[in-house]
Amino acid sequence: MTTIDELISGYTDEPGYFDFAKWGPISRPVVEEERALVDVQARARFGSEVALTEQAGRVRRAVSAVVGFPADQVVFQPDTSSGLVHTLFGLTGQVLMSPRDYPSGPVAATRAAAAMRVLEPVWMDLDHDVVTPAVVQRHLTDRVTAVAVSLVDYRTGYLVDLEGIRQVIGDRLLIVDAIQGFGVVDAPYGVADVIASGGQKWVRAGWGTGFLALSERASATLTPVFSGVAGTELRLGGSYHETLPTLPGAAAFQITNSDPIAQARFSTALEGIASVGVAAISREIADRASRLIDIADEFALPVVSPRDEAERAGIVVLEPSPEQMTTLTAALLNHGVTATVRDTTVRLSVHLSTDDDSFDLLRGALTSFGTTVYY
Repeated sequence: MTTIDELISGYTDEPGYFDFAKWGPISRPVVEEERALVDVQARARFGSEVALTEQAGRVRRAVSAVVGFPADQVVFQPDTSSGLVHTLFGLTGQVLMSPRDYPSGPVAATRAAAAMRVLEPVWMDLDHDVVTPAVVQRHLTDRVTAVAVSLVDYRTGYLVDLEGIRQVIGDRLLIVDAIQGFGVVDAPYGVADVIASGGQKWVRAGWGTGFLALSERASATLTPVFSGVAGTELRLGGSYHETLPTLPGAAAFQITNSDPIAQARFSTALEGIASVGVAAISREIADRASRLIDIADEFALPVVSPRDEAERAGIVVLEPSPEQMTTLTAALLNHGVTATVRDTTVRLSVHLSTDDDSFDLLRGALTSFGTTVYY
């Protein structure tokens, strides 16, 4: 069992980093695991291949421990988008989704609709720019076979009500792009049929890491369109001119053998999270996000992301007046505060390693901003 302080001690990012919603600096244990396996791969000592090949099973078990899906219903993916492409190209009927979600889902849906001609995206008209059970219910018809949502909206930081959405959609497939909450949101993943996520953000495992988890209903419903060598019941040395059967369950949704070192990085990060517990991590993230909101209020910067802990995760979005945007951006830059700036908003995101030094840098930036703003 790892304590939360021990988990925090493994992070080495420098103060001022408030951009975990973009990507999370990897931890020291992840770095050490990668170095160890790179050395194994470089030396190719007799029998060393076992240490590499065993990572596929390890990563399935690590994901299973966090999301609660059986390990045999989990398959490693190099990123969230790959998992969503597998899902939406394999879906038939109408899929209800938000046109404002991160483009991984909408792009996969429109590409699948154009190429396969068996899927039709249905776009929700949102209330207050967020997806709620009421919005979903208003758009449901008998032709809708699946609903796709983001666990946390990348623009607004809004945490979707998965249980409420499950209640209104009945036995339709519930597809969840979990990337902006996976690892820091204690979500009821058991109500979902498909979960896709990457490990480069809140899990802090680096790029090239992710997974796709399927319920039994999803496994029976989805067609593994992009099932390659690794997803096929294949015996090397034969003839391959005939259609080969796919592997059962989630294993069918893969193309080729994955990078074992990426799998090891992902496993190491997830094992640390599971040892502490997502619920404990979520409480710490909530406290830091609340502190961030308090500082924004102190400097009269409008917070346009949710304030209610039940509706937010680790993202806080500020929207200064248009004439203040350049000044605020410059103040953050000059004080070494890393954030995501888009059009009219500044997105700040916190993690366990967001400490007093980081908040001091942010306060210094906002103090500088405040002294140059005239009302």
